[in-house]
Amino acid sequence: MKRRDTGQPASAADELSRRELAQAELARALASVEDPERMAAFLTDLCTPAELEALADRWSVVPLLADGVSYRQVHEQTGVSVTTVGRVARCLDHGTGGYREVLAHTRGAQPTRG
Repeated sequence: MKRRDTGQPASAADELSRRELAQAELARALASVEDPERMAAFLTDLCTPAELEALADRWSVVPLLADGVSYRQVHEQTGVSVTTVGRVARCLDHGTGGYREVLAHTRGAQPTRG
């Protein structure tokens, strides 16, 4: 949804804080959905087919990389580009820990940090 133009130029800080607020609200909305079928419906409504495919591709790479599968093998098993595999690997190694925490949760284990 586009924001109404108030005639006043938005500062970079205003834009950043709006974006951060929107992302926090989205995170709360995602966290509120416990049923996988309802989440699938929400994601289908929220994302374009290409966005949903990109998210699914990234997520399909996470458990393989976490288990030590090589980039090339991950690419061969999933069809996901080596560039995307590398991007996910960087997030696993140097990101905020979100991938590892959610993977541990889906596997029923405690997350490992790092």
